[in-house]
Amino acid sequence: MISRQSIRRSLLLFAIFISLNINAQDKKPNIVFILVDDLGWMDISANGSSFYETPNIDQLAKEGIRFTQAYAASPICSPTRASILTGKNPARIDLTQWIGGPGNPEYKRNLPLEEVLFPELLQEAGYKTAFMGKWHLNNVEGEETFWPDKQGFDVNVAGHFRGGLYIKNKYFSPWDIPNLENGPKGEYMTDRLAKEAVNFIDQYGDDPFLLYFSLYSVHAPFDAPADRVEKYNKKKEKLGLTDADRFAEETQGDLTFTYRKTQDHPTYAAMVESMDMAVGKILNKIKDQGIADNTVVVFFADNGGLSTSEGIPTANTPLRAGKGWLYEGGIREPAIIKWPGIIEPEPFPMPL
Repeated sequence: MISRQSIRRSLLLFAIFISLNINAQDKKPNIVFILVDDLGWMDISANGSSFYETPNIDQLAKEGIRFTQAYAASPICSPTRASILTGKNPARIDLTQWIGGPGNPEYKRNLPLEEVLFPELLQEAGYKTAFMGKWHLNNVEGEETFWPDKQGFDVNVAGHFRGGLYIKNKYFSPWDIPNLENGPKGEYMTDRLAKEAVNFIDQYGDDPFLLYFSLYSVHAPFDAPADRVEKYNKKKEKLGLTDADRFAEETQGDLTFTYRKTQDHPTYAAMVESMDMAVGKILNKIKDQGIADNTVVVFFADNGGLSTSEGIPTANTPLRAGKGWLYEGGIREPAIIKWPGIIEPEPFPMPL
């Protein structure tokens, strides 16, 4: 067993997976990497949220190690996503902005094909690899050259140039995404991705696999099934917060901005719970398949929660600021790794 004291900080631990001589092992471990979009450090109850409910993630934390000082490589999405796949700081590959954003300085608009990504190494080691969800590592509509299936993934579900679900019916089918068949009208994207993940494990669970589960949520636009939103509407009413309780202002030089200091946004909460439900479906499928003891699970997010912009739906308190800022609220992330037989679980008080 590896104790916490002997583990290097944060998600650099993931480099261990690649440095392992996987080919020499009798039984190659499966890898499930769960990446949530815009999830703040305080957006899971294991880290102290009392408004959002994340029982499946909390259980994962109890069965593995919850990192309390894990940081993204950037306060915005595309650079962090590139850093995870390449193992490099975004500045080393000149991908330092969310793709499609203003270029000052100029940056690469596609993840370079010459970069060696960890799923490519796993393919060489005999793994079946699948990408599901948000990619946002290329910038040209209809240009498939830089999609996940060209960079180490055998299966690509919904990964294309777009960084959010701003078109059509947003989170509800029909989505008209080029590599995802529309579901029944009104099917929720987070639920559908979970279904696709379960189907992948069903099909390939007998062989070593990488499932890179990259959710579109909890990124804007804010949308969730009505019954889940209603649950949190009732919870919000019980809190009875005023705007003075919810929001505050901070001044930085000539800039004054509003930030949320208390969590009580019903739709965002329903998105968080829907994300947790998806995580639960994957973890339950792994258990049902009898492969949980040979599966590494990593849970992470690409940048801090939206506490100062895009509707200000969440609060990162006591951390400062949020997505887009280099303060801790913008780069400190919820992070959990479960590696049965290698990482010894460490109980922790809840909430933090």
